[in-house]
Amino acid sequence: MSLTAFLKHIGTDDKGATAVEYGLIVSLIVLAMLGALQGVANENSRVWSEVEAAATDASS
Repeated sequence: MSLTAFLKHIGTDDKGATAVEYGLIVSLIVLAMLGALQGVANENSRVWSEVEAAATDASS
């Protein structure tokens, strides 16, 4: 295979571009999951703080 044919083959190959697109999609999904989990964690902390306060009041 000559150098020009090899470079032409590389120039028309789009497998790498597809992998990059899938990588970007996965990264956006992960960012959305992290945002959602942060909201769940904040709500969970709030609920347990209320449980702690109620248990402290009940035991006093």
